[in-house]
Amino acid sequence: MLGDPHRAVPAIHIAGTNGKGSTARLSGAVLNAHGLKAGVFTSPHLQRLEQRYEVGGAAMTAEELAEAVTELAPLIELYEDRAGDGVTYFEATTALAFAWFVERAVDVMVVETGLGGRLDATNVLGADVAVVTTIGIEHADVLGDTIGAIAPEKLAILAPGATLVTGDLPEEALDAAERKVAEQEATWHRWGAEYRVVAAERAVGGWLLDIAGVHGRYERTFLPVHGRHQAHNLAVAIAATEALFGRALSTDAVREAAAGITIPGRMEVVGADPVVMLDGAHNPHGVAALAAALREEFPSTSWALVFGAMADKDVPEMLGLLDGLITRVHACAPATDRAMAPARISEAADALGLPATAHDSVDDALAAARISGGPTLVAGSLYLVGEVRDLLGVE
Repeated sequence: MLGDPHRAVPAIHIAGTNGKGSTARLSGAVLNAHGLKAGVFTSPHLQRLEQRYEVGGAAMTAEELAEAVTELAPLIELYEDRAGDGVTYFEATTALAFAWFVERAVDVMVVETGLGGRLDATNVLGADVAVVTTIGIEHADVLGDTIGAIAPEKLAILAPGATLVTGDLPEEALDAAERKVAEQEATWHRWGAEYRVVAAERAVGGWLLDIAGVHGRYERTFLPVHGRHQAHNLAVAIAATEALFGRALSTDAVREAAAGITIPGRMEVVGADPVVMLDGAHNPHGVAALAAALREEFPSTSWALVFGAMADKDVPEMLGLLDGLITRVHACAPATDRAMAPARISEAADALGLPATAHDSVDDALAAARISGGPTLVAGSLYLVGEVRDLLGVE
C-alpha cells in the first residue's frame, strides 16, 4: 500500500546479538562521508522514537516524526480494516522508516533488525548486503537456546545472490553461515579471513586503528569511543560498505566518518565529578564486552553500578561478569512493564556476594550511586540508559 519503498534503493541489513546498532551508525557515517545520503534505522530508541531515524547524519526531528506518523496512520487503519489483522508497533516503526527514507530521497538504507531476522519486520528488505555482527544466547524463548538454533534465525536476512558479511562468530554459527551462503548462492566476507583489525592502539579518547578490508587497507584511523569491540564494529561496517560498492573505499572518507562518530549509550561518559558512564549492555555477551573494556581502559577504577534489566534476562550471569569491577549494585526498574523487580536484582547480587540496594526509582538509584563520590556505571538495559540520559539532561 505504501508502494514498496523498501525496494527503492540499495540496502545494508544488519542482524546480531550485539554491535548491530553501532555497526549501523558506523556504516551510515561511512556512506555519508562518501557523498551519499544514507537513511539509518536503528532500534530501540534511548529517549524518543525519532532517535530511531537518521538521514545524511541528521536525526529525525519531533516535527518530522509527527508529519510522518500523520501520513502513515490512515494507511495502517485501512490495512487493518482490509486484512482483519493488527499492525504491531515495530511493524509500524519499520514501515515509517522505509516511507520516510524514500520521501527524503536517500541513496541507500542501513537497517538494523529488531529481534532475530527470519520473522523480523525488517526482513522484507531483500538487501544487497546482509550483516551478522555477533551471535550469543538472547531471547531464547523466541529464537532458541543454542547458538546452532539462533544462527539460522539471524542468517535468514541473507537474500539470494546477495553478499553476507559476518563478524567474529562462534564455530556453530560459521557452520550455519556456510550452509546459508551455499543455499542462497551468495558471496561471503568473513571476519579474520577476508577482513580484520590489523592493529588497535589506545589513544586519548579512543583508538587508533589499522584495518584490512576486503578490498582496501585503512591505516591510522582514529575512532573516538571507548571499547576495543568498537574496532570490530568499524571493521564490519567497512566490509559491509565495501561489499555494497564492490571496491575499496576512500581512506580519507573512512577517517572522516570514524573521527566524527558518536555512539550514545555505548560506554558513553555523560557526567563528571563523579564520572557517570552509560552502557546499554543488556545480555551476558554485551556485559562481557563491557567488562573486558573496563578492565583494559580503566584498570584501577571501581564503579558504583546502577543496574536495571528486563525480567527475561540472565541477571546473575550479567552481574557475575562485573564482579571485581563494582563496589555496590544499586538496583532499579526502568519504566516498562517488562522490567525485573529491583528486589530480585538485589537478591541475585547478594547471592554473588555483591553488596546491593534495591531502590524505588531510577532517580533514587542514580542519586545513591553518585553520592558515594566514586565513578558510576549505568548498565543492564537500554531503557535504563535512556532514563538516565533524561535525568542528566543529555540529548
